[in-house]
Amino acid sequence: MASYLRKLLLVPAATLIALASAKASNNSKSLATVCTTSYVHSALPVDAIPGVQINNASLTVNAVYNANFTGSDFFPDAYDQSYCNVTFAYSHVGRDDSVLVWYWLPAPSNFKNRYLSTGGGGYSITSTDTSIPGGIIYGASAGTTDGGFGSFDATVDEVVLLGNGSLNYENVYNFGYKAIHEMTVLGKQLTRSFFDMSDKEKLYAYYQACSEGGREGWSQVQRFPEDWDGAIIGAPAMRYSHQQLQHLSASVVESYLNIYPKPCALDTLATEVLNFCDPLDGKTDGVVSRSDICKLKLNLDDFIDLNYSCAATPASTNPYNPQPAVPAQSGVITRDDIIIANHTLYGPQTLSGEQVYVGWQPGAGFGDADTVYENATGNWTYSLQSYGVLFAEKFIREQNVSDTIPDFDTWTPDTLRDMIYAGWQKFEDSLQTTWPDLTAFHEAGGKIIHFHGESDNSVPTASSVRYYESVRSVMFPDLSYKDSINALNSWYRLYLVDGAAHCSPDQTQCNAAFPQTNFPVMIDWVEKGIEPVTLNATVLNTCSDNYGANGQICSWPLRPIWTRNGTEKICEFPSQESLDTWFYDLNAFPMYVY
Repeated sequence: MASYLRKLLLVPAATLIALASAKASNNSKSLATVCTTSYVHSALPVDAIPGVQINNASLTVNAVYNANFTGSDFFPDAYDQSYCNVTFAYSHVGRDDSVLVWYWLPAPSNFKNRYLSTGGGGYSITSTDTSIPGGIIYGASAGTTDGGFGSFDATVDEVVLLGNGSLNYENVYNFGYKAIHEMTVLGKQLTRSFFDMSDKEKLYAYYQACSEGGREGWSQVQRFPEDWDGAIIGAPAMRYSHQQLQHLSASVVESYLNIYPKPCALDTLATEVLNFCDPLDGKTDGVVSRSDICKLKLNLDDFIDLNYSCAATPASTNPYNPQPAVPAQSGVITRDDIIIANHTLYGPQTLSGEQVYVGWQPGAGFGDADTVYENATGNWTYSLQSYGVLFAEKFIREQNVSDTIPDFDTWTPDTLRDMIYAGWQKFEDSLQTTWPDLTAFHEAGGKIIHFHGESDNSVPTASSVRYYESVRSVMFPDLSYKDSINALNSWYRLYLVDGAAHCSPDQTQCNAAFPQTNFPVMIDWVEKGIEPVTLNATVLNTCSDNYGANGQICSWPLRPIWTRNGTEKICEFPSQESLDTWFYDLNAFPMYVY
């Protein structure tokens, strides 16, 4: 504080008064005054990006007052929020395209010199208006983009092929990294102009998103180190070819071996695994916190001959999620069921046993192995996961097939490996998103909070561990393991969220806490220098008696353990044996997989 005051004494009084007066003037403007078409038009970032032209006629502006935002896993409930809702389109000189961007700018009285970029999920580059509120409630303007795909409801798989059936590389690169970068640059400049920020005023820029949005976050950190001061990246769907095609792995094995477990058998097995893993962290509370220890102790063969039974379910006529009728199921867990469950737990391998990709953690379930019932034959068969189908057929083979793989019955585990390798090579420069040297971002002063649910059944948790360890080994090769962890943790921290599913709390693990306040934690780190040793979290499942209670998530590689008869949670450095369960030798490929 004394040093700060000494610096202030060196600034002329007139300058301090002028700066304070300008700040007060900016914040005293009413939302109604600035949220007009004419005012926003004057603030448009027309020269922010060379070769980008803003379509003035596309501008829409309207003020929103006293809005309420509730029920999000990524920010607390917020009420009476007022903001300026702005959209406009831009194009690139010499290209017949149109990209639509959408920004919310908080009322001037609530603006805190912050900007937030948001991302998407699945094959969507945007989460539309579900993530933007997480910015304005903390005094940040916030933005999203349609990627140039035609609307905020369009997904990249709908536009990845041209009319002649060939790949639309402009849309691939927009999805890969370009559109998020342009949205950020335009949004930062719009924010500065809208709030009359001087060149001397600092605009703190941030990012927050999960899943595909997590991959998009890494695409920017790896390429545009000056864009953000802090990035909050959840369960990133990076290592894109591996990630999308591993969703087909269980179905490949089922088809190749002609083994089709009934869903009830896998669901029962998943429950038994959760119950087995639960107490291994020192407390029986319905939460899997030490899946690493569980991997060392778990033997799925112990559940062979366990009885299962599930009632029939009628067909769903929901137009957004139609589901066929499922007959009643009963029986005992068989060795065939265990073969498929072990495959998902330990990850795909080639026919000769080489490791293709990482597996899921115990507690994540066996969702990709689910089968479907064929009424016509009375048999169960594989169910192809749509993410994998779309990537294999549209992105790699450039075939306009969206719901099936015509030759899938001929695939072997080696075919899957070959497809992953082909996709990796084809999209290494756009979608793979695994560049491990983050030196430029670090030198620019950037901070990263990277989190991943330990029971994620969509993006394997070990995939995030692999990337963190890749960054550590590339950037600090001459340091010991613990010293390199300390060096990396000073600006990039990874948190494995015990008991969490994919980008959300796990409804089957009621008492687990989820990190809902990552943005204010990042703000404190960037703007106040408060380093998050553990990550703040909240119990969000209403099925818990502890709903609303606080929890703390350990920073990798520390792992949680309960002591004092389950009354105190601490973060310990795990045994080497436990640590090694997270590491995979992906020796199915001739190149190293970062």
